[in-house]
Amino acid sequence: MARFRTRLALLGSAAVLAACAAVPAPFAGAQSAAAAEKKQWVALGDSYTAGVIKAAGDPIDYPRDGCERTDKSYPEVAYQDLWYFFDLTKNVSCGAATIDNVTDQAQEPIGHHFPPHFPDPDYPFPAVPPQSEAVDPDTDVITVGVGGNTLGFADILDKCTRLGGEADGEGTPCKDALAAGIPARLNKVSQEYDRMLTVLHERATKAKILAVGYPTIVPNDTSKCGWADITKFGTITQGDLDWLRQDVLEALNKTIEKSTGTQEAASFVDLYDSSQGHSVCDDDKWVEGLITPPDQLSLVHPNAHGHRNAADHVGNAMLNAIDES
Repeated sequence: MARFRTRLALLGSAAVLAACAAVPAPFAGAQSAAAAEKKQWVALGDSYTAGVIKAAGDPIDYPRDGCERTDKSYPEVAYQDLWYFFDLTKNVSCGAATIDNVTDQAQEPIGHHFPPHFPDPDYPFPAVPPQSEAVDPDTDVITVGVGGNTLGFADILDKCTRLGGEADGEGTPCKDALAAGIPARLNKVSQEYDRMLTVLHERATKAKILAVGYPTIVPNDTSKCGWADITKFGTITQGDLDWLRQDVLEALNKTIEKSTGTQEAASFVDLYDSSQGHSVCDDDKWVEGLITPPDQLSLVHPNAHGHRNAADHVGNAMLNAIDES
């Protein structure tokens, strides 16, 4: 996102000039003044925020809490860009988090526990508090990316893989089995998202809430995906991939955007359009498939390139929040 990088460079130059203008004052005092002007930012979300997979960097939590935050996830990358303007006071995003885990339900993180082939030696992990508890009246900006686990996207993928294998790659067996239940799933997302935004606003009435959508995962041309390729979508049929893109993933983003539009303090950050051409099935992919070669379990999550794109868009929205305040 070249425009964001240019804007950031200009703002950074202005910040340096401002700092230089303060040289006659005691240096320690100038540092304190600069720190006091920083906006307080809290990052919330699920695995698409936390990072989780090896292709999204190295773990940053020691000892591990099972949430699997990584150093190339978009909150960490955006903070590297925007540290002069924002303090990332807390990044409590967590793999497998639902909307309710953000709002008011404690979560028992799963780490990398996917038995029998991928057991996690540290599992089970102690419960982590509801993510909203990281927000307080001093918070200026909240970024939150969540909804896929409330929709049950991982379970949908699993069932589509199994049914596509049984159908030898033909037809739309997953759509046939699950399509009738998708509207109810989306309605659940909508209701819980509305409640989450209300709770976040009540906990930080002055904060701008930036609701982060999901990137392009399935390409428009699903013939790129190749049946039974585990570096892509495995045995999900081409027809079911078209259905997943249109009626599940795009519908999820629209649901989140609609909920965001009902809150004056909230804005939607679209990652979908900017990630077109970088799906699981594209050569320059920003989202990994089921497996990242040679044998890393990825389960359709953004890699470092996808998080870099997210950091650009989220960062630009954060700077806009400063402009509006």
